[in-house]
Amino acid sequence: MDHDVRYGIVGVGMMGLEHLRNLVALPGARVAALADPHPGQLDAGLAVLGERATGVTTHPDHRSMLEAAEVDAVVIATPNMTHAEILLDVLAADVHVLVEKPLCTTVEDCRRVLEAARQHRRVCWVGLEYRYMPPVAALIGEVDAGTVGRVRMVAIREHRFPFLPKVDDWNRFNRNTGGTLVEKCCHFFDLMNRITGSEPVRVMASGAQDVNHLDESYDGQVPDVLDNAFVIVEFADGARAMLDLCMFAEATTNMEEVSVVGDAGKVEAFLPSSVLRVGRRADGWFRVSERVVHDPSIAYEGFHHGSSYLEHRDFLRAVREGRTAGVGLHEGMLATAMGVAAQRAIAEGRPIAMHEVLG
Repeated sequence: MDHDVRYGIVGVGMMGLEHLRNLVALPGARVAALADPHPGQLDAGLAVLGERATGVTTHPDHRSMLEAAEVDAVVIATPNMTHAEILLDVLAADVHVLVEKPLCTTVEDCRRVLEAARQHRRVCWVGLEYRYMPPVAALIGEVDAGTVGRVRMVAIREHRFPFLPKVDDWNRFNRNTGGTLVEKCCHFFDLMNRITGSEPVRVMASGAQDVNHLDESYDGQVPDVLDNAFVIVEFADGARAMLDLCMFAEATTNMEEVSVVGDAGKVEAFLPSSVLRVGRRADGWFRVSERVVHDPSIAYEGFHHGSSYLEHRDFLRAVREGRTAGVGLHEGMLATAMGVAAQRAIAEGRPIAMHEVLG
């Protein structure tokens, strides 16, 4: 391309505005159009763009945007349950696309999208940006370099605040989100897959809604999203991974911790402290190196420690250079499927084999 890549943003809620802020900071990117059914959100998006809002068109939905606006790439940041239908239209429009996680709320919808994308020759990228968080990316680099040897155990802890309010409170119900272990935790299942390099074969889980949102009511309905869970995933190569999730644990220091142990050592990453710890068994007991990891190329930190900026930078590079997506549709479907399996394991009180979910 000999011009700035022109972006259309579908969904200008909390994450849509976050994508806008990242694109404003990214050289070579230009927002050309915004689509959202809520006029107030369109106004909020134009406010974020500031002087860059000149010439930006606004639309009540993605279809009118695709018909009227000249865009090279589309970012989908709408509520989870809308992803599938919007993606099908965007894929038919033959433009590049980055869709927020989760890819879809069901495996069936993920398969529909993958089938539609077979003839699509543009970049299709799923926004699983936790891979890009600098200390996590450094941890993955250590694993890839063989620091821990053969990966045997992955442990991920997220102790955080409750779900934030969203437009029309769509994120309060499983029918819209796919369930907490799809909506929030697809990030962590994707990390497990990336770190182990193996296929998940069985999922066990225990979880509940014990604290959050129980005093809320929407049209007479009380939210039903889980606020805590333990999930264990077994992989084809014998590795195991565990997720410890608590969403009423904001009284904490590091909200996220990732630990990988292999037959040769252990690496850990912590956020928001950005600390990376590396230990090798050959060095002896309790000999651990520690450093703070930052990426000076990040021009906008945002909600996710600069990971969204780094993801957008790589997406833009893929668009310009004709590369494949760094996180593709298959990875997005697998992360969704693991969340679906975990939700089902809790609902049915039994382990779920991945073939039961994936077929």
